[in-house]
Amino acid sequence: MSPQVQVILIAAGCTGAVGCIGVGALWLLRRASLRLLLQVSSAIGVLAVVAGTLGTANAMFISHHDLGVVCMVCLVAGLVAVGFSWLLGRQVEQSSLALRRATRSLGQAGGEFSAPVGPMAAELAALSRELDATAAKLRESRDRERRMEQSRRRLIAWVSHDLRTPLAGLRAMAESLEDGIATDTGRYHRQMRAEVTRLSAMVDDLFELSRIESGTLTLSPDEVEVGDLVSDAVAGMEAVARERSVRLTGEADGPLVIQADPRKLSRALSNLLANAVRHTPAGGRVHVAATAAGDGVVMTVSDGCGGIPDDDLARVFDPSWRGTAARTPGADSGAGLGLAIVRGIVEAHQGQVSVVNAGHGCRFEMRLPLPAQNGNGAVHSTDHAAVEPVGARPAGSLIPDS
Repeated sequence: MSPQVQVILIAAGCTGAVGCIGVGALWLLRRASLRLLLQVSSAIGVLAVVAGTLGTANAMFISHHDLGVVCMVCLVAGLVAVGFSWLLGRQVEQSSLALRRATRSLGQAGGEFSAPVGPMAAELAALSRELDATAAKLRESRDRERRMEQSRRRLIAWVSHDLRTPLAGLRAMAESLEDGIATDTGRYHRQMRAEVTRLSAMVDDLFELSRIESGTLTLSPDEVEVGDLVSDAVAGMEAVARERSVRLTGEADGPLVIQADPRKLSRALSNLLANAVRHTPAGGRVHVAATAAGDGVVMTVSDGCGGIPDDDLARVFDPSWRGTAARTPGADSGAGLGLAIVRGIVEAHQGQVSVVNAGHGCRFEMRLPLPAQNGNGAVHSTDHAAVEPVGARPAGSLIPDS
């Protein structure tokens, strides 16, 4: 066997023995601190080099003086290596502690995450950036949850107020009829029926909004001709507009076909029309128009309500937002859910709804995408599509709403 092979075998045996001991030590210390693991790993590497060097030097039968020199060199080199590993372990430990203190703030209410300053390993620096991004998302989530909770509380308070008034009136009229003190029973019956109809509509709106907010609203898409949708909505609201002396008109720019749930979309357009007619004074005009716009269709409802303050435009579609009018509901007022339902239905169709001041009133716009087509020009359709929950609305106070 050649001397080179003997040296290799002796070095492999000595370093392998130290490596086996090191593996056992690392397994026993697997739950120890990262700093200790780095120091032990460095010490194992140094011991492996020293063992291989001493083993081969002893096998070469060098003099005791030369062997002592080799041992001294190995000792000095080992101490330097262990010292560097101690410094590295200390730096890693300090960076880890700083990250731990910064991360602890994430679980505290209103805690702000501040990334540790100072040099740190690339992996720890990347972890710090990820934690910073996660903290920003948590802040946004907390703000959204706070806004939703405030909106729910306002909704409960306002709807409770709106329900209390008609229920009190119904109770008073029922007691009058029961005691026989009502002079005009027919008028009482008609008024009770109107109040019950209004309460039923309010409950329907609450149920629809709860399905939108919870993501359980289900669509049944079909091909819808927008012109027919506009004409049906105008015809359904014409009697109310005539009673209020409001001129109601509508038009569609040619044949426009979209993929939508006809019942839900008709309700959204009817809500916009009811809102516009309710807040347009006598002698005013409400106009509905449908036009093609790029890869979609835009349906607009223009009224003569006098406009909305600019600061309130962003809050129009909040639940229970009903403008600055008195809180006492009138005979034809709702719970302030109509426009919130419009927003939910339009967003469920992957569309957008907005409002701007125009002329002497407001213009509401519903933008809906045209149906996707395959290579043969056929329209894709998915029946009974589940709808994702609508995003959180910012909290706010009040515009005319249905």
